[in-house]
Order: sequence, then C-alpha cells, then structure tokens
Amino acid sequence: MNALSLPVSMFEASARLTVDAAGIASLAKKSLLLEVETWPKPGLVSHVDSGSHSDMDAGTFRDSASAIEPYLRSLVVAGASGCQMTHLRSIGLAAETAMLSATNGINTHRGAIFGMGLLCAAAGARANGVVSPRSPLGSVVHELWGQSILAGPRLADSHGAQAQLRYGAGGARAEAAKGFPSVYKIGIPALQAARLKSPDDLEAQRVETCFALIAELDDTNLLHRGGEEGLRFAQRAARHFLATGGISAGRWQRRAQSIHEEFITRTLSAGGAADLLAMTLFVDEIEGP
Repeated sequence: MNALSLPVSMFEASARLTVDAAGIASLAKKSLLLEVETWPKPGLVSHVDSGSHSDMDAGTFRDSASAIEPYLRSLVVAGASGCQMTHLRSIGLAAETAMLSATNGINTHRGAIFGMGLLCAAAGARANGVVSPRSPLGSVVHELWGQSILAGPRLADSHGAQAQLRYGAGGARAEAAKGFPSVYKIGIPALQAARLKSPDDLEAQRVETCFALIAELDDTNLLHRGGEEGLRFAQRAARHFLATGGISAGRWQRRAQSIHEEFITRTLSAGGAADLLAMTLFVDEIEGP
C-alpha cells in the first residue's frame, strides 16, 4: 500500500508525538478561510464576489479547506517525525486528490497545499524538538527540505510552472526553498504596520497585507494570466494604493474596490499573493507574541 492510499489516521499512528497536530492544522485552515473572508482583494475570490474566477466562489474554497485539513494535520505529524520531502510530497498529493474531489475538479488550493503544508510540517518539527523551538518556520523549511524542494519533480501542467519557464520567475518552489522570504520580509511587516493603522479592523489589515504582497511579488499567476504587462500593471496599482495611504486613507475601500474591478476587467488574479497572505496569517499566529 502506498502513501496515497493510506488513511490519514495511519500516518499519525506511526508517530509517538507530544505535538498538537490537530490544533496546528486548525490554525492553518483558519488562515485559509480568513484569506477568503477578505475583500476587496484584486481579482481574487472572496465572501463578496468571485473576482476574475468564473468557476469558483467562496463556498468552493471553504469546501476545499475542510477537505485538506486532515492532510495538513498529517503534514504536522510528518514534520514532527523528521520525515523527508518524499513523504511530505506524498501527503501533499493525497491532499490535492481530496481537494479536487471536494471541488469537482477545481484547483482552489494547490499552491496553498504546497506552501501551507510545508509550514505545517515545519511547525510540527519545531514543536517536537526536531529543530530549535525558536527557529522561524521558514528557516525550518529551508534547513530541512530546501534542497529537496528544488530537486523535486515539477508539475508541468501547473500555470505557475509554465509561467516560470516562460518568464524566468522563481515561483512557489524557489520561495519555499529560500524559507518564504515574501512572508517574512513583506507579509509580516505589512501586517504589523496595518495593525498600527487600523487596530480594530482585522479585514482591513488583511487587505493591506495582500496589496503589499502584490506590490512586490513576481506572481506567476499574474504572469500566466496577463504576461509581464499584466504583472507590472498589478504591481503599479498595488504600490499606488499603498503610497497614497492604503487603509489609512479616506474611502480606502472604494479605492481598493476600483483596483479589484480593474483586475477583473483584465482577468487578472494574484493567486500567489493570496496563498502568501494565508501563510503570513498562519506564521503570525504561530510565531507572534
């Protein structure tokens, strides 16, 4: 029997752990759901509308998050058990199968399964003493699995992989192998700054964090949909929103909505930034004060 056919409980039964795998996976799911419950995010699906996506809505994402949560739990256990990337990859593939079953074949969370899954594994490794409990999750991913991530098989059918080949963008694999620098150098600082701007509006904080990620990330989803012109337009629009006050400016929601609508007109969607927003929220929960 291979890893893909094993029930989730059999992954967990093989390890003697003192890690709250269910709690960590629940935080990961919560972070994925908070990403969906954020509007306006340029071109992206939210609880308000489907953005540039005609084949999915918030309900699709909620179903997907529920379907992959048990596999995120198994990734926590695998990381706590010191498993190699080959084992993590097999759990991730099983999670993709569960996602596609729950969404009738729609890819809602492939990127999040990869990125959030690695962070869950890192959280397990940190909590169970495989690495120092003070190590940032991104550093754990880089230290334990960075080389294997780069050496692993590429998904030739993924839009991100196609954009990487065409435009030379680093993509999710490079981001993960380096320890998620976009989370630590862009996402977390933006979230912390947004808290000072709008302490009581958690959704506004997430909106500003998303714009900060779009402004700097060479998002392969944007490259796939709009080429280099689409990516540069998205980055300029996000930078202008932030440079003119972001969520601290008057009528900021209307300004953000206008950018969102322009993304829809151009069928642009910053899927990479959306995944990194969810990962930023997760890292903030795990590592925050």
